[in-house]
Amino acid sequence: MKTIITIQHTESEQHINGMIGSVFDWDLTENGIAQAQRVGKALSNEFREKKFAIYSSDLLRARHTADIIAHSFDSVPIYTDVLREFDLGEAVGKSKAWARGNRKSFVWQGTVDWASDIDGRAFDGAESKRDVWNRLMPFVNGIMKGDDENIIIVSHDGTLSIFYAVWLGLDIEFLGGCNFNGKSGGVSILCEDDEGHRIIKRMNDMSYQM
Repeated sequence: MKTIITIQHTESEQHINGMIGSVFDWDLTENGIAQAQRVGKALSNEFREKKFAIYSSDLLRARHTADIIAHSFDSVPIYTDVLREFDLGEAVGKSKAWARGNRKSFVWQGTVDWASDIDGRAFDGAESKRDVWNRLMPFVNGIMKGDDENIIIVSHDGTLSIFYAVWLGLDIEFLGGCNFNGKSGGVSILCEDDEGHRIIKRMNDMSYQM
């Protein structure tokens, strides 16, 4: 039995300042810090006496979230650029208003991370869904074949959407028409049973930060 808990980083500065997140290094807000503390406490209470390996995006908002949560588990996060948010190329450092006016392809529900097909790029220099899929695949295979039975992953909305599809074994073409939407501080719990069945027990559960 293997349990993977994914956590979308909690509220960060770009959620309130009108700027693009992507690979720009925004930190958490005071509210985001408090959210992460509540998530960490709730999870440690639920999974008490279990040891977790913790992996996090190396971007500041995810690192800060992971550090707070790791404290509740008496663990030390491993930071990796594999779990970074989509690189949006020329949109990095720009406002969301600029991005909406300068995108080069259709995006889902106004969210600039999402081109309408797996090879589309919303901006010059941006990553496509296929790019993110390709960087996540070795990571997912590694943790599933590894010895750690309990894993926490702290990452970002766009990246986690691709992560779920990779973990479920879906064909990449699935992402041409569907996405897994997330919210800051959302917790998902994924399990692989002893027969190899992969089960999503919870998806984007916001109750942990209450």
